[in-house]
Amino acid sequence: MMKASVKGKYDGGKSTGVGSVAFNAGDIKLRATMTDATFVAGPTLNGLSLAVEKPGFFIVEYNVPKKDVRFQFMNKVRIGEKPLNLTYIHSRADNRTIVDGSLVVDSANKVSANYMVGTNNCKLKYTYAHGKIATFEPCYDFAKNAWDFAVSRRVYGDDVVKATYQTSSKLLGVEWSRNSKSTGSFKVCASVNMAEEVKTPKLTAETTWNLEI
Repeated sequence: MMKASVKGKYDGGKSTGVGSVAFNAGDIKLRATMTDATFVAGPTLNGLSLAVEKPGFFIVEYNVPKKDVRFQFMNKVRIGEKPLNLTYIHSRADNRTIVDGSLVVDSANKVSANYMVGTNNCKLKYTYAHGKIATFEPCYDFAKNAWDFAVSRRVYGDDVVKATYQTSSKLLGVEWSRNSKSTGSFKVCASVNMAEEVKTPKLTAETTWNLEI
């Protein structure tokens, strides 16, 4: 079975698009992703990437125009009967390595960390889920020595409203999203910098359509 998806995004007067086609070869998934840059001036290799994925184990992605390879490996271990999900990501072009881990304490509590190897870029986040209705996520950024906060609540079935605040940049954001297998997904975001004298909201919107061929 072949699956295709098309994503459109509007950001401050600029519209972009991304399309992908994926099909299964046994337990391996092959995927090709293209942006509008691939077709805007005629068919080119700009914005084209190819990927091989084994869900839950690894992803190898090749960016054709940049000739860059990105490796991602996933693993799950148990600590005191608690599942610890680990992800290792390495990009060859900029020689950047990221390690990400999340420990599920119980159905309501999760602790996760994200670290860029060789830097002080590290984030530690705690997630509390109140049933399947609301989620509270404080996050500490060691590089910025600052807290970020996010609160989300499910409304109208598949719809989720989320509010975020970054204390370092004083950026306040509100997001409305929907993720439906039958009708696709969309997200509308509004953000405002509370440190600016003239607080002009910035609006972005994106939508995704999924097809099975």
